[in-house]
Amino acid sequence: MGTVCNQPPTLNVTVKDVSLVFPPQQQTHRNSIFLSNIDRVLNFPVETVHFFPSHKDFPPQLVADILKTTLSQLLVPYDFLAGRLRSNPETGRLEIDCNSAGIGFAVASSDYALDDIGDLVYPNPAFGQLVCKSVDSLEQDNQPLCIVQVTSFKCGGFAMGIVTSHVTFDGLSFKIFLDNLAALVAGKPLALSPCNDRRLLAARSPPSVSFPHLELAKFHDSTPPVIDPTSEALDFKVFRLTSEDIANLKDKAKASGGAHSGARITGFNVVTALVWYCKALSWDKPDPERVSTLLYAVNIRPRLVPPLPISYTGNAVLTAYGRAKCKEIEEAPFAGLVELVTEGAKRMTDEYARSAIDWGEIYQGFPDGEFLVSSWWKLGFEEVDYPWGRPRYSCPVVFQRKDIILLFPDIEDKNGVNVLVSLPAKEMSNFENLFRNYLP
Repeated sequence: MGTVCNQPPTLNVTVKDVSLVFPPQQQTHRNSIFLSNIDRVLNFPVETVHFFPSHKDFPPQLVADILKTTLSQLLVPYDFLAGRLRSNPETGRLEIDCNSAGIGFAVASSDYALDDIGDLVYPNPAFGQLVCKSVDSLEQDNQPLCIVQVTSFKCGGFAMGIVTSHVTFDGLSFKIFLDNLAALVAGKPLALSPCNDRRLLAARSPPSVSFPHLELAKFHDSTPPVIDPTSEALDFKVFRLTSEDIANLKDKAKASGGAHSGARITGFNVVTALVWYCKALSWDKPDPERVSTLLYAVNIRPRLVPPLPISYTGNAVLTAYGRAKCKEIEEAPFAGLVELVTEGAKRMTDEYARSAIDWGEIYQGFPDGEFLVSSWWKLGFEEVDYPWGRPRYSCPVVFQRKDIILLFPDIEDKNGVNVLVSLPAKEMSNFENLFRNYLP
């Protein structure tokens, strides 16, 4: 059920060249980009890797040349991406200075063939070698907001590794960025013109917090505790759920519906309910009265009044939550758990979202719960159609954290999902037993 994979500890990557890519012409009017309260707390890097098999018409060096040229063109509609983070000298607020300072671009090679690096679904720390973390010739406060690395494999395949500051994109807007990159590479117009007006998510004046926001916690330091590596040794496993497993979970929820008519029975909700059940009850020292809080992200674009443009480039996701005592989680029918998950998203109305944004204007804080379900399942990075084909697989570079459980798409079963879990050994054993026994 939970799989462990043998992978090479290093990909023997050699970086051949690192350079900067600039917009085709300097801006005559220099401006800055306002960052919303959602953007501001996400000031950390996000690394993704996109693997491509060999293509006779597009050897890796040609792809690198094409991407470098196309990225320059793309920095016109995405001018902020070539900018730099700075504090506004008058307000002290973090913003993007659109100074056309450029993005990074690296070309590298690996001694391995693509088929030799193991199961791409199973995150390998060595995948981090496929991403250029910084441009060494630049000072720390002048690092690009985006760096792209093209790494060729012996077989003629290649990986496109991209690191961006999370202030630039959320998952949905990054997918649109990739769609636009693929369109320009193919000589087509933009798939969707980006909406760069971050003030659409500015706090109200004066701010008005009308909900308790149990999903948020204040912190005293101005830097959010984004990466908080545990001192515990963690086991790491991937739990694969096939499309049949997910269909069976939906049937189980429907069969136990009864009084739980509020349950919205979707693939995400049933998988998240199962994960919550296993995580909450896997603790080494069970406490039936302990309150378990599940967190997950909700796209607020269609939930606001009026709705945000689909092409809004900033972070337009907020944290939904579910809370229950462990004994309630253990005793509830499956539909009851699904209903608790559903309530988190239902709570996210226009007023609730605006209240959460206003909360960030008053307090320094960050989402707070037992664990976060971070879903890359339906983002569709692997569906982006480049002239050299779609990626064999796309995934973030994963850091093991016991408070984050990731949902990744599957390579073969397009409606299946991979659940990536990091836990101490005893808790992992409990989680695996609960997971296996709960499936219909």
